[in-house]
Amino acid sequence: MPTDKTTDYFKVLAQAEWIRSAELTTCAGKVLTPTFMPDGTRGAVKGLTPQQVQETGVGVVLANTYHLHMRPGEEVIAKLGGLHGFTNQSLPMLTDSGGFQVFSLAKIRKITEEGVTFKDPATGDMIFLSPEKSMQIQLALGADMMVAFDDVTALDDQGRSRTKEAFERTHRWLERSLAEFQRLTKGKSISERPLLFGVVQGGLDKDLRRQSLEIVQSLPVDGIAIGGLSVGEARQDMHDILEFLAPLYDPARPHFLLGVGDPVDLRFAIEHGIDMLDCVLPTRNARHGTAWIIGDKKIHLTNATFVTDTEVIDPGCDCATCRAGYSRGFLRHQFKVGEPLAGTLVSIHNLRYLQKICENYRT
Repeated sequence: MPTDKTTDYFKVLAQAEWIRSAELTTCAGKVLTPTFMPDGTRGAVKGLTPQQVQETGVGVVLANTYHLHMRPGEEVIAKLGGLHGFTNQSLPMLTDSGGFQVFSLAKIRKITEEGVTFKDPATGDMIFLSPEKSMQIQLALGADMMVAFDDVTALDDQGRSRTKEAFERTHRWLERSLAEFQRLTKGKSISERPLLFGVVQGGLDKDLRRQSLEIVQSLPVDGIAIGGLSVGEARQDMHDILEFLAPLYDPARPHFLLGVGDPVDLRFAIEHGIDMLDCVLPTRNARHGTAWIIGDKKIHLTNATFVTDTEVIDPGCDCATCRAGYSRGFLRHQFKVGEPLAGTLVSIHNLRYLQKICENYRT
């Protein structure tokens, strides 16, 4: 296991306590961390062009393995130039494993040791994902970074009863994911293949989290992903786990927290050793009229108080929406009449807000 702070693909440029400023090299280019990564679930960050995404300062875009496998399929995407050609996105792209859908689509899936069977609600077709299949799909998509297939369970009262089971299966699936990844990338150098992240599970049990991290870091994965948080637990519970794990990470590999995107949590995670985060929250909130402003406060632009407000979303913001002078009153009106432009403009602002947080931690 690496013990220093530098590998061929990840270089820590500066560190203050657990906060790290680093450079991550992928086969599609370099990424400065810490960084927030928006989710382009079906190949696009909703409501935004690739250029608009890039202009917010984003360095990596995510795509969803499960949904792209369902429609249009990895074979179609490969024929259209892989993820980069298909999406017209030049930034490095990271694909999840489909593991999150084990949690989010719990009502239409069945878990076995071999993998997970999902029922397509649109067609009724049965779709099967295994660790091996997930690796095959992600490589066929043309991802620059990939995540091992894991078993994700909720952290509400019902979900916690399955924590140990999901913890154990995640590691068995990690070994299978890694074996298939190595088989499919045999003979390729680190600069010619995607980076693979292994996932740490264990719910809110610190002993399980420690064991999981030790297992993941004992294997030749390129990055460490922290999964199974922000799935029903209280904020303080999530923060307790992140604080517990901070001194235990391998410093030579990137640390990725999956599915977290609130500014408060973003700051806490970065201050406790996390380099990369992703979430749908900034763009989902934006489409419903919610924007972040200085101090991590939220304003709801659909409120009547903004009817005649001439201010931009945040007067101190340098995003394209605020610089162009779109007023809160204008945005409220567009939300009220159902104009999609409003969601686009606020998405630009919210993504830029999170990127500025990340940039302020870099040195």
